[in-house]
Amino acid sequence: MVSEGQHANAAALRALHGGGIFVLPNAWDAGSAVMIAAAGAQAIATTSAGVSWSLGRPDGQNLSREEAVAAVARIAAAVDLPVTADIESGYGADPRDVAATVAAVIEAGAVGINLEDSGAAGGGLFDPAAQAARIRAARTAAADAGLPELVINARTDVFLFQIGQPEGRLDDVLARAAAYAGAGADSLFVPGLLDLGTLATLTGAVALPVNVMVGPGAPDVAALGAVGVRRVSLGQAITQAAYTLVRRAAAEALTAGTYDSTAGADSFGDINGAFPAR
Repeated sequence: MVSEGQHANAAALRALHGGGIFVLPNAWDAGSAVMIAAAGAQAIATTSAGVSWSLGRPDGQNLSREEAVAAVARIAAAVDLPVTADIESGYGADPRDVAATVAAVIEAGAVGINLEDSGAAGGGLFDPAAQAARIRAARTAAADAGLPELVINARTDVFLFQIGQPEGRLDDVLARAAAYAGAGADSLFVPGLLDLGTLATLTGAVALPVNVMVGPGAPDVAALGAVGVRRVSLGQAITQAAYTLVRRAAAEALTAGTYDSTAGADSFGDINGAFPAR
């Protein structure tokens, strides 16, 4: 049953899309979510890459629905912020699979989802009509679960996977954006696109708020906001940095016998104190 707190978090996440630009750091477990909350985040997204790595496997539709939902539940239980769940391609191609996943992540405490259009048979993208049907199934499932205000972030991987000829990609995204908006999407996620000129054209042509994925070398938040981007996700970037530190620190201790890689870390007390007793 959806609680009043979950309805309030859904309203808060939806309101963030109403003006200006906001940043969504991505968590992969309860501990990373607590650290992101302690940094002052207004909302938290999950990262399928980070969750997959935390379970010892690669990203890319290698989680089961149950594993993804369990991660969402742990994260949502650890923080009081709105949590939006990366459900990859919905853990099944059929709209009924998407509906089952949406119902499960709502029960786990999520108030938003990312649903991507990759994952079709043969490894390509679902065509716009098929993906629109999957988005409609997500919207209906949210209403049936008692959270009609669920924020659906419709992800298209045209630029990320360089689908089609370069000159036709923006038109493909525009057509998909129209289909996805008509099916009930609340925002448009276009990972792989960071060219400011192209983003300005896109944000000026679509009704949906536009979400991009950033990392080192990407335009800063102010520059993205100036061209109309409304939502910035860090994707797996924080997880990459954390896992890189694990490997480097372990290698340093095992080879050089020193520990400099861990210098600059927050104190034990500062980290431990960020976790409330529950």
